[in-house]
Amino acid sequence: MIKNNIKKMISVALVFVMLFALTACSAKTSSEAAPAEGSKPAEEQKAANKVEEIKAKGKIVLGTAADYPPYEFHKEINGKDTIVGFDIDIAKVIAKDLGVELEIKDMKFDGLLAALVADDIDLIIAGMVPKEERKKSVDFSIPYYQAEQKMLVKAAVAGKLKSVDDLKGMKIGAQKSTVQEDIANTKIEASEVKALSKITDLVLELKNEKIDGVVLVAPVAAAYAKQNQDLAVPDISFGKEDGVAVAVNKGNTDLVDAINATLDKLMKDGAIDKFIGDATILSEQE
Repeated sequence: MIKNNIKKMISVALVFVMLFALTACSAKTSSEAAPAEGSKPAEEQKAANKVEEIKAKGKIVLGTAADYPPYEFHKEINGKDTIVGFDIDIAKVIAKDLGVELEIKDMKFDGLLAALVADDIDLIIAGMVPKEERKKSVDFSIPYYQAEQKMLVKAAVAGKLKSVDDLKGMKIGAQKSTVQEDIANTKIEASEVKALSKITDLVLELKNEKIDGVVLVAPVAAAYAKQNQDLAVPDISFGKEDGVAVAVNKGNTDLVDAINATLDKLMKDGAIDKFIGDATILSEQE
């Protein structure tokens, strides 16, 4: 009888222990699932502290496509291959204002957005137009430069091209995933549109007569024409772009604010105009 009572007492005790453990686990799970009132999800907190994160690591990583003079391009400086251009000058000031070093990653243009979303880079400065489709995945700064859209062709035929209608039936090249590719597909009655990732490859295709022309932003077209005597920019315009801007990952509002402050300062004091002039001269030097 006594043994039976002891067994019952032990069973009851075990039930209470199990109930206590389940209650504790449930409370822990609930507290983990529901953050305290007024707190932000971890991803939002990380996004809101992007500048703090950049300062903590002591550098900001720039993604660009360095085949786009005078925006960004390779140049031998003091015997060393260096990425230069007015976009790079802007990036250097942004880094300086944040008090960090600038690290540059040269990539294909059509891979930049994916790298930004994956946090492989902190920002994109690459003559990028803030199109609505891009705004779905990243945020943009204020526009810092607006340029005319032009055409690069063989010098031998440049004088014969007076209007967009004269381009009808031509094979037209453009950089992949850009405004220029949109122009080639929508504003020109081309026989073929060839989209490649690198401008240098498109220029080579043009020089080898694989295509008849390349749609480029005006200063870039002029830079390549200056470097190649067999190329020229005809008197044809596709109008002005909406303006280029700096791209950052979605939700990095503190970084956008910091970049906008730098861009506003550079535009007001005329520094960007000077950067463009200096970069254009540098791109034309042998």
